[in-house]
Amino acid sequence: MTSAVKRRTFGVEEEFLLVDPASGSPRALSGAVIRCARDQDGRESRPGVIDTELQREQLETDTPPCSSLDELSDRIREARRTISLAAAEEGAAVAALATCPVRVRPSLTPSRRYRRMADEYAMTADEQLTCGCHVHVLVDSPEEGVAVLDRIRPWLPPLLALSGNSPFWQGRDTGYASWRQQVWWRWPSSGPTEPFGSPEGYRNAVKSLLDTGALLDEGMVYFDARLSRRYPTVEIRVADVCLRPGDTVLLAALARALVEVAARDWRAGRAPDSVRTDLLRMAMWRASRSGMDEDLVHPVTRHSAPAREVVGALLDHVAPALERYGDLATAERLLERLVEEGNGARRQRAVYERTGDLSKVVADAVQCTAA
Repeated sequence: MTSAVKRRTFGVEEEFLLVDPASGSPRALSGAVIRCARDQDGRESRPGVIDTELQREQLETDTPPCSSLDELSDRIREARRTISLAAAEEGAAVAALATCPVRVRPSLTPSRRYRRMADEYAMTADEQLTCGCHVHVLVDSPEEGVAVLDRIRPWLPPLLALSGNSPFWQGRDTGYASWRQQVWWRWPSSGPTEPFGSPEGYRNAVKSLLDTGALLDEGMVYFDARLSRRYPTVEIRVADVCLRPGDTVLLAALARALVEVAARDWRAGRAPDSVRTDLLRMAMWRASRSGMDEDLVHPVTRHSAPAREVVGALLDHVAPALERYGDLATAERLLERLVEEGNGARRQRAVYERTGDLSKVVADAVQCTAA
């Protein structure tokens, strides 16, 4: 009898906008919605943790660690339903949008840390109303975690392209699939990193950033992928929040498989790709600009290639891990759907082209969020 495959647990953090159901304008109600969600649920952690974010117009949900795609899918949908019902009680709705399509002036969540961030980073903090999706994947040790970080670097831009869900900003089309990524890059510690080589190398890199005085604390180390400060996980942070729950599941499946492949390569003694960080930044910019509708930078050849070819290369790269976990067929199905129907950015633009009304774009997102 074949023994069961040991699965790395994984989970996701999703950030959402709170909006007016009629106008689509953001509502500064995170505290009230979170209290309502906790009261309805009876205990804080059943669907995961629900928490505030930098601005009062957004909130975050964290799933607990999950072993399978089915379990993760259930948790994602449960958390979205919970906050949607709580928002409705407060006269609002929840939208999985990575930026706000309509004009907005965000209001800071009242905490000492967030006030310090607003004072220090000025307009960067004032305008920072963005919603991402972070995938946490269990690693066995800091050594394995850093080895993974060093090996997944070229494969992160396709994850951004797949998740692109922020074409509109302050009432206009930016021309980008993920404008969130452009806004996020204003933080001084964001973006791709050089290989760290070892846990000591990682710690020294973080210390060097903190020693500059440009960051308030270690929580502001906003690398595209990092070691979590709270959990024994690698945290992959490049993605926009996904409009549809199924796209979040796909993103998490690919992220976990990337970690598994990287860890196996490390144990087999295979060296990480030596791709330059400036090329990674270029590939990430291309993914932010193009999403799934134009060419991307191929992770292996470094040349321009059709988006379908690039995400196909990603799938080929992680297929052994997906197959090992029994996730390959599901990932193939979800990826084919996303490629054919488009990511959130394409859907938002289609709704706007059809209606000419950004409030309708938000209303459509509300329906997709809890679907």
